[in-house]
Amino acid sequence: MAYIEFRRTGMVPDHFGVRACMMDRLLRLVTHVALRPVVWALGAAAFALLAFAGPTLAAQRPSLAMLDLLQPGQWEVRDRDLAGGRSRICIESGRRLIQIRHMREACRSFTVQDTADTVTVHYTCPGNGYGQTSVRFESAQLVQLETQGIAQGLPFNVRAEVRRVGACTS
Repeated sequence: MAYIEFRRTGMVPDHFGVRACMMDRLLRLVTHVALRPVVWALGAAAFALLAFAGPTLAAQRPSLAMLDLLQPGQWEVRDRDLAGGRSRICIESGRRLIQIRHMREACRSFTVQDTADTVTVHYTCPGNGYGQTSVRFESAQLVQLETQGIAQGLPFNVRAEVRRVGACTS
């Protein structure tokens, strides 16, 4: 009855319940009208993400795919900063080049960059240091490698050309 009287007279009655009811309705109306564009925009953004990004996310190439293009076998590492600095390693996968100074260690890694021709990975080997390696693809038998970090308590910094020289020898 008080609500009808309020509508007819335009005056706010003193009854607390009616004021609270009116304030509640006014708040709901303002909130609903004010948030409508925000809710609409969020809904449109979610639709766009699912409609356009969904298929591309599913079609992405596997992580560090460039390293899988490298042929297994014996590879020669030519240090560019050390005259005559050469060594040979046998790898079954190009992914082994990431931890060239921590080859036999189980390390945690984080991919920093992963493109068609360059891979950069930061890794941590609990109790034996860490490193960050960048591998730039030139061919399935030739890459440029830069790696730096700490191994066995000592710093290392290597810039090298790494070239496949043949099959692994036992």
